[in-house]
Amino acid sequence: MGGLKDQLLKAGLVNEKQLKQAQREKRKENQRQGQAGTAEEEKRRQQGAAEKAERDRQLNLQRKQEADKKAIAAQVRQLIESHRQPKGEGDTPFNFVDGNTVKRLYVADQVRAQIVRGQLAIVHLERQYELVPSEVADKIRQRDAGAVVLQNEPPQKQAPDPGDDPYAAYQVPDDLMW
Repeated sequence: MGGLKDQLLKAGLVNEKQLKQAQREKRKENQRQGQAGTAEEEKRRQQGAAEKAERDRQLNLQRKQEADKKAIAAQVRQLIESHRQPKGEGDTPFNFVDGNTVKRLYVADQVRAQIVRGQLAIVHLERQYELVPSEVADKIRQRDAGAVVLQNEPPQKQAPDPGDDPYAAYQVPDDLMW
């Protein structure tokens, strides 16, 4: 078995009973240390599992956000592609601001008038500009406000209020020539 045990038995310093007692005590001590070690190991395992679960949760949240962004971009692309309006064959330039730069879009006269009246809006699709109806631009703005470059408000037709006119008390002569 063990070299030291045999030597101690032969020398008569210990007997079999003492050897067995020492082995039992050593086993018990190992078990106590093992239990204390397993409690610490279990605590470390639980802490590691909790940290891993938190990392996984953060990673899943990030992946979900990226998937949502891609879905919104696909919705915007589909709205623009399915509702784009022709620019016309005109040579009339329409200048507008995109970020800090002034861009120019060549459109027909009637299309330019629709943009000015707010019936059409200019949206950004990849590296080009497209025209879409104003209602579609509102839907696009709900999904991605950065995609709508220019959307004019339609003019409000209001009758002048005679109570607000400071010159209402003065009559204009009929024979006045402008």
